[in-house]
Amino acid sequence: MHAAASRRRPPVTERAPVRGIDAGLAPLLARLRMPGGLAGLAGLLAALVVVFGAAVPDFASGGTLQSVMFQMPELGLLSLAMLLPLISGGLNLAIIATANQAALLMAWLMRSWTPAGASGGTVALVIVAAMLAGLLLCVVIGLLTGALVAYTGVHPILVTLGTRSLLDGVSIFLTRGTIISGLPHQYAAVGNAVVLGVPVPFLVLIAAALACGLLLRRTAFGVAVFMVGSNIEATRYSAIDVRRVLVGVYLASSVLCFVAACLMLARFNSASAEYAQSYLLITILAAVLGGVDPFGGFGTVWGLMLALAILQVLASGSNLLGMSDYLKLAIWGLVLIGVMAAQTLAQRMKRRGP
Repeated sequence: MHAAASRRRPPVTERAPVRGIDAGLAPLLARLRMPGGLAGLAGLLAALVVVFGAAVPDFASGGTLQSVMFQMPELGLLSLAMLLPLISGGLNLAIIATANQAALLMAWLMRSWTPAGASGGTVALVIVAAMLAGLLLCVVIGLLTGALVAYTGVHPILVTLGTRSLLDGVSIFLTRGTIISGLPHQYAAVGNAVVLGVPVPFLVLIAAALACGLLLRRTAFGVAVFMVGSNIEATRYSAIDVRRVLVGVYLASSVLCFVAACLMLARFNSASAEYAQSYLLITILAAVLGGVDPFGGFGTVWGLMLALAILQVLASGSNLLGMSDYLKLAIWGLVLIGVMAAQTLAQRMKRRGP
């Protein structure tokens, strides 16, 4: 009986033991999650709006809301690209490099293939062809990255760090560090287009968030991603092809990088290997603040979206108060410290009981 019990498959919900450095970081990173889950995040967002509304005239207005919606999409899409690997227990440090590489390719094709005085139909065909090329590039990057993670057993941090260095090096070598501009005005106009008062880039972000939410919660692949992040060994015992799931995770992440590249290209009307480099750590910060378990197995798209809104409201309020970008980073750090303190206090009160 004892021998038979020892051969039982481990339950899917079992978490693998955390040892070494992870054991020391786990309590700290867990405190980055806002107490109260989505309700806590929504409460913090409302409190920030009230505080900035009292300090800045007309902050709580339609103009400020539209400004926030214009500024969120690029960071939001890159954060979604980081969300999927994090839930699977991995990380994708190559999201910025992937987006910039795709944007550079699309910008170069649009500028090179658009003849002078071209008609609207010709320009549209060039734009579509360039976008397909950018998508193909991101698919190839995602497949290769996922294959390296899944089949070599090398930690995703090392794989994606190498991918990031390779892509950045190639981008800088090919462009000599210069900016590629001169895109068709028809494409650039999309970046500032508005539908019923809502910026088109924000609508793209919402569509991508809905798609990610459905993928994670309503498909077998999404369930497998959570299982892999919770306990990869138990998932193997569940007759799930873990390698295929990991390849799919990094493929989906790279496709989201393509969408981000399209918006960045339209918003900036140019492409560069240096764009959005400061976003990398912020995407991780937003994901963990939004409730994503940094060691995998748990996270929600809407928690991430609320965390992004909190960070963007902080940035917009700071700008309207005349604060520098460096002070804005300090404020973000102060918010994180406050969240950790609130989480610690909540845990102590829970242990004490009524």
